[in-house]
Amino acid sequence: MNTNKNEIIYKDLPFKIVGLAMRVHNTLGFGFLEKIYENSLMVLLKREGITAKQQAPITVYFEGENVGEYFAGILIEDKIVLELKSGEIIVDAHRAQTLNYLKATGLNLAIILNFGKERLEYERLVV
Repeated sequence: MNTNKNEIIYKDLPFKIVGLAMRVHNTLGFGFLEKIYENSLMVLLKREGITAKQQAPITVYFEGENVGEYFAGILIEDKIVLELKSGEIIVDAHRAQTLNYLKATGLNLAIILNFGKERLEYERLVV
């Protein structure tokens, strides 16, 4: 799939995911470890009937050889990678890590969710 970076893909699902993440953040506030937010988001995703896998393994290949695995925070419906953070800001290292998840999976959309501030911070990454 050749995707224009300005094109909105899976428009409704990412909107719903960010809304659920905001609900988690509004309820828990900031300051917890990422795992608490991940588990809480999984509760809401399940309630909404959204298929999600926690700590989804992503195999990385180099010249056709398996060289290891990454673990994405949450994989939504085998379409969208969610990377959860609990830090001051989303930094380039978070973006690079998440783009590598997309490269390794062949998926086109990832969302970084940062629960580490007073307001939920998020970014969509499209390849």
